[in-house]
Amino acid sequence: MAGVSQMKIVNGAAGYVLEDVPHLTDYIPHLPTYPNQLQDNPAYAGVKQYFVNVDDTVAQKIVVHNSSPRGTHFRRAGPRQKVYFKSDDVRACIVTCGGLCPGLNTVIREIVCGLYHMYGVTKVLGIDGGYRGFYAKNTINLTPKVVDDIHKRGGTILGTSRGGHDTSKIVDSIQDRGINQVYIIGGDGTQKGAAVIYEEIRRRGLNVAVAGIPKTIDNDIPVIDRSFGFDTAVEEAQRAINAAHVEAGSFENGIGIVKLMGRHSGFIAMYATLASRDVDCCLIPESPFYLEGKGGLFEFIKRRLKENGHMVIVVAEGAGQDLLAKYLQSMNQQDASGNSLLQDVGLWISHKINDHFARVQKMAITLKYIDPTYMIRAVPGNASDNVYCSLLAQSAVHGAMAGYTGFTVGPVNGRHSYIPFERINERQNQVVITDRMWARLLSSTNQPSFISPRVVAESKKKQYKPPTQLLDGDRCENNH
Repeated sequence: MAGVSQMKIVNGAAGYVLEDVPHLTDYIPHLPTYPNQLQDNPAYAGVKQYFVNVDDTVAQKIVVHNSSPRGTHFRRAGPRQKVYFKSDDVRACIVTCGGLCPGLNTVIREIVCGLYHMYGVTKVLGIDGGYRGFYAKNTINLTPKVVDDIHKRGGTILGTSRGGHDTSKIVDSIQDRGINQVYIIGGDGTQKGAAVIYEEIRRRGLNVAVAGIPKTIDNDIPVIDRSFGFDTAVEEAQRAINAAHVEAGSFENGIGIVKLMGRHSGFIAMYATLASRDVDCCLIPESPFYLEGKGGLFEFIKRRLKENGHMVIVVAEGAGQDLLAKYLQSMNQQDASGNSLLQDVGLWISHKINDHFARVQKMAITLKYIDPTYMIRAVPGNASDNVYCSLLAQSAVHGAMAGYTGFTVGPVNGRHSYIPFERINERQNQVVITDRMWARLLSSTNQPSFISPRVVAESKKKQYKPPTQLLDGDRCENNH
């Protein structure tokens, strides 16, 4: 699903590079503009500066040396002095796609309320059931009254699905319904779909703004500081870890295993482990591990049981898939979104531990396995995520009203920015196991790294850059 238009790049002095987002005037010249309605909004009456300066940008890299180039910037999000839509002419739609995530309903609510209360827009449609809802299902009329308390519920009131992306049918539906603002909430697959929808809209020359709100509970979206729902997921994971700790501590040689989300990125497992302080071992996709032999997981479990009498293991769902492939017949199946269907590492590792200690160690253990995945996904957002979702939604609304399109929104170094779809879709962010954050976890749990000194040396050599680039990570949380 690659787009066809080129990313807008603005080069400046001292290595300054603005990776800009498309604007409706890029392909529809001479569009009329209108004064921003916020200047007459009582809520903004006490604000000294209503509008974001048109030249404001946000630096991707916040830590630099005195000789560093200024580097990559993104356009700062926020209300502009001029808008490209009259309130009465706006017909917006909202769609949610992919898996559930805490905060989805909050984003929906705040897009609706932002359009109504900030810009006086009264025609907002909810697309029922993901992408296929554009052409296969009815729409839902959304008003502040309809969405008033939905942020207190988990899931999405619009329903969701995977797949169902038929670009021509979707854009036909957008055209037929007279929709001119499209808000798409979803993960990397959804945002790739949003990029293709934008390209088709641009090819047809339609005056339609497409705004993405990136959603992934795994926190694996690049460029932005964090994805919404992540804080809630880490907080909710503590309940499962605490239950595993209680169970393990109540039996001689008790072992509690908790499987958490993280198909390709172990951020939830890592942060939940650091937050809990009750975890003895954390296994993530980015850090290979092995079971048998010196320095292996079995040896560490035996040692920890002798020291403490019990232990807790947290494992991300994508961890150890290479080991599972050796023991289980992998079918290489995919879901409707194109994601690989992973083997259940939690059940597998529980079986291997039970078998090893019964057959090899001749040692009685009591193992409890907890998989809270769908309980975590289904909860409403916590206070932190609710505030964050509100800011994301309002930033998306400001961007669409100002005529920006083909963008996704998110915080970069704490400042909300408009980011080209290409940057969000280029890769998945992962835990860097040669970074200080992973070292903090290893020192907290006192677990082995499971990787040989040779692998560490090769990894460091591969990732080494000159001193001025050492702190060039995408996420501020990885650069502390």
